[in-house]
Amino acid sequence: MLEHGGKLREAAQRYGRKDWLDLSTGLNPNGYPAPALSADAWHRLPEHDPELLEAAQRYYGAPRMLAVAGTQAAIQALPRLRHPSRVLVASPSYAEHLHHWSQHGHRTRAVPYPELGAAVAAADVLVVCNPNNPTGACVPRAQLLEWAAALAVRGGWLVVDEAFADTDGAYSVADAAQAPGLVVLRSVGKFFGLAGVRLGFVAACDEILAPLAGLLGPWAVSGPAQQVARAALEDSAWQQAAQAALQAGGDRLRALLARHGIASHGTALFQWWPETQAEAFHEHMARRGIWVRLFPSAARGIRLGLPPDEAGWQRLEQALNEWTNR
Repeated sequence: MLEHGGKLREAAQRYGRKDWLDLSTGLNPNGYPAPALSADAWHRLPEHDPELLEAAQRYYGAPRMLAVAGTQAAIQALPRLRHPSRVLVASPSYAEHLHHWSQHGHRTRAVPYPELGAAVAAADVLVVCNPNNPTGACVPRAQLLEWAAALAVRGGWLVVDEAFADTDGAYSVADAAQAPGLVVLRSVGKFFGLAGVRLGFVAACDEILAPLAGLLGPWAVSGPAQQVARAALEDSAWQQAAQAALQAGGDRLRALLARHGIASHGTALFQWWPETQAEAFHEHMARRGIWVRLFPSAARGIRLGLPPDEAGWQRLEQALNEWTNR
């Protein structure tokens, strides 16, 4: 199992405290308020809900989508749909991509973002997180579409993980996912703060979605998850308010870090920076009940999400003051 954010039980056992400010995951800290479920939600087998897909396609601007049990399910399944291929994964990025493409006979290589353009000609599949997790780096939309077209000519794929794209859709290529070989992953866990429902979407052409659906099998997404996600995707008033709040929060976090001499990068949901004393910073915060994401090797540094309330902001600022003045 690869390392991820969260794991508060592990933190509590290690440090002997329960009053955690969890900044490790990059999720909206004030997520969508899940509505009451229908009376039979827990008793019926989940059914395909065309209205859920219609809501997702409207929200993401995609022509065709498949609901999956979190984009992690697609990340694990997509490598099984291709014969052994030459696969490039933008690096550093979400480690699950390289991990799963390295199986099933594929030949994989991690490629730094600045070198992607020169490397595409030698690939059958290119995987890019856009915005990148954890650095926040973005590839322009026009460049992605150019790469997708070049790969499609030889039967290749461009897989774009847009899990953090909700707060800035300028780079999204979800609307173009009917093109052959273009696969776009979207998540309701990040912007909507609904990681627990385990629901995401894949935008692609039918030639990819149909075998993916067959591989994932029936009842891939629970009925309760579908109900909650549909409500969130249709609630435009909540979405607009969340956009404004997250943009303000992202600006505040970037400014707070800058005041402590930290030049960070990221999105409205998180900030990351290369930290030479990454382990020491992580330990410093943990001793104060603040759980941050440590990247000890690839993307070596620290990632912080947004505090949920003013008390959390003040707690973070105090810990940063103590780090700066140690």
